[in-house]
Amino acid sequence: MPVEPLKETPSQTAGPYVHIGTWPSAAGLPIRTQEKPNVMVGAGARGERIRIEGLIYDGAGSIVTDAMLELWHADADGKFPGHFGRTITDLKTGEWFFETVKPGATKLGDGRPEAPFGTIVIFARGINIHLQTRVYFSDEEKANAADPALKAVAEPKLQKTLIAARTSRNGQTVYRFDIRLQGDDETVFFDI
Repeated sequence: MPVEPLKETPSQTAGPYVHIGTWPSAAGLPIRTQEKPNVMVGAGARGERIRIEGLIYDGAGSIVTDAMLELWHADADGKFPGHFGRTITDLKTGEWFFETVKPGATKLGDGRPEAPFGTIVIFARGINIHLQTRVYFSDEEKANAADPALKAVAEPKLQKTLIAARTSRNGQTVYRFDIRLQGDDETVFFDI
């Protein structure tokens, strides 16, 4: 009897309950409540302490309140391995944040300089495969202008979707980085 070929399984998104499996304390589960993986460095870490924060908007302009983000970047000296963190959006407000140190400039394998940046990965309902983007810093104008990845994004309007605005709050440096999943101001995502 001939064997029929297997059919491809339909793809699935992360679903509306991604936070239960990835961040149990946010779901009200008592395990791992002491963990703070979005606070990526301790008090003794070298470099300028910063906070990166924002919201995620879906294609209709609504705030996404059930996404998970990962951030990794070089250390303050531009060396890897650097720092890694994970956070979820607040289930009511949609706000997310990381506390870390500002990364230093890095170099590509061929010696070309890269501006200080962090890599952000987004997991959320409605997304079949995670999205990957970069966050650059508004106070690094000269380095940003020479960065190969930013230069590869030809339109200045699109480049701006990758740059976090520097502000200050209560003596702390804060970078605002809102992410738009679709629409006119869609954040640039990288196919890696």
